[in-house]
Amino acid sequence: MPAISVEQFNQRGVGKLPGHLGIVVTQATPEQVGARMPVCEQVMAPNGYLHAGSLVTLADTMCGYGCLLNLPDGASGFTTVELKSNHLGTALDGTVLALATPVHLGRTTQVWDALVRHEQSGRTLVLFRCTQMLLYPKASDA
Repeated sequence: MPAISVEQFNQRGVGKLPGHLGIVVTQATPEQVGARMPVCEQVMAPNGYLHAGSLVTLADTMCGYGCLLNLPDGASGFTTVELKSNHLGTALDGTVLALATPVHLGRTTQVWDALVRHEQSGRTLVLFRCTQMLLYPKASDA
């Protein structure tokens, strides 16, 4: 798959969940993908704290973009088959950062880790891991 730029990833998010949450990709290489997300009303839970789903979306999006940058020849895409997150803290303001790195880049699966932290305090908020199943076009019957 050809390289995808930071700008192209950010454009992909427009009108989709990453865009609605304000996620902005800041780096995109096969070795690591990073982004930032503002802590604002739209990413908060009704209890006034950062919504766990917002943080999972940030981490999962970075891992997914990393997977796209590492698709093996012949693969047409991927789907997340498992994810796990440990939430260690929250934030009420500022910006959260995510950095995703590959753990396993196989022909049928990829495993990615992401670390989400609060930019201003440096505190780790989430440890995230996901497994993606790689998708291949079906062979024609001809």
